[in-house]
This record gives sequence, C-alpha cells and structure tokens, in this order.
Amino acid sequence: MNPSKCALGVTSEKFLGFIIRQWGIEIEQAKINVILRMPEPRNIHELKSLQGKLAYLRRFISNLVGRCQPFIRLMKKDVPFEWDEACDKAFKSIKSYLMKPPVLVAPVHGRPLILYVSTQERSVGILLAQKNDEGKENALYYLSRTMTPNELKYSPIEKLCLALIFAIQKLKHYFQSNSIHLVSRANPLKYVMTKPVLSDSL
Repeated sequence: MNPSKCALGVTSEKFLGFIIRQWGIEIEQAKINVILRMPEPRNIHELKSLQGKLAYLRRFISNLVGRCQPFIRLMKKDVPFEWDEACDKAFKSIKSYLMKPPVLVAPVHGRPLILYVSTQERSVGILLAQKNDEGKENALYYLSRTMTPNELKYSPIEKLCLALIFAIQKLKHYFQSNSIHLVSRANPLKYVMTKPVLSDSL
C-alpha cells in the first residue's frame, strides 16, 4: 500500500469521473460540463464522440437509448448527415436532464427494491429504486437498450417481458439479495405464468 495514494477520513472521493460519497455516487461536474458546452454535432465523428460520452454516464440517465433515438438514423451507413429538429430537441433534452442528474444510492440490505420496466416505440427502459427511511424513492440504476427489428414485432406484453428479462440479466446481483416489487403498465409475470405456449422469441 502506498501511503501517498491513501485517503482517510474523507467524506467524498473522485474516481474515474464520478464522486463517491457515503450516501451514493454522482457524476463529476467536469464530465457534465463537457457535454453541456458541446455544440450540436456537425458530422458523424462528432456525433460518435457525443454518444461515447453519454454511454459512459448511461447508468445515471433515464432511458438514455430512448432519448437518443433521433440520432440512430444518422449513424446508419450511406445516410447523409442532416441534423434536424428532432435531433436538436433530443440534444437539448439530454442537456437539460444533465443539469440536475440523479445521485445513485447504494441499496440497503434486506429492504425491498422497486423495479420499473417500460417500453417506448423502439426501446426498453429500466429503473431500479429503493425507498429510504422517509419513504422517498431513490434511484439505484438506470438501464435501457434498443429493440432489434424482430423485437419490434412483439406484442406490447411481450415487449414488457423482454424488458424484464433484460433487467434480470443485467441486475441479477441485486435480485439475489433483495425482494423485488415490479411496477409496469401490465403484468409480464402473470403473462409468463399463464400463457400455455410462450413465444419462441422469448
């Protein structure tokens, strides 16, 4: 152990672009400022740079993939780079969100977790949360991903099942030590348990 690299008795510590405190993790302001000061991308290389910076913060951003949907068209091969109104609106929305990003808290062992699953037109979104001592819900983790062309053909309830499976795969270490309360527009668990023959896709 190198004494010069140890920090004892501190209330917070910077680590890989994040600030770790006793009550949770937050994004270092310098990382946020880089995005807030970015002008709108003028070409595919600048858009990829933006996407890379956002991906690094993805666990803090509610439905990041859904927010970035207008950018996806510009990432396709042989598509002219035309920054339109939808792209501009999405870019400004992301900047607005990052002006007050959430602090992600550490889970309290033995206390139930709350899993929110949702679907949008082309993406699924996940929020894992937990109530604190005052009964207020705090975010633990955000997840999102784009649906594949085949998944876009699923029924609404199948898309919710897809979101649930995605959450279980990514957050199973949370599921192994806490009970989970599932919140969604419909009940994917009831669908899975009562449907005689599940879709081959699931």
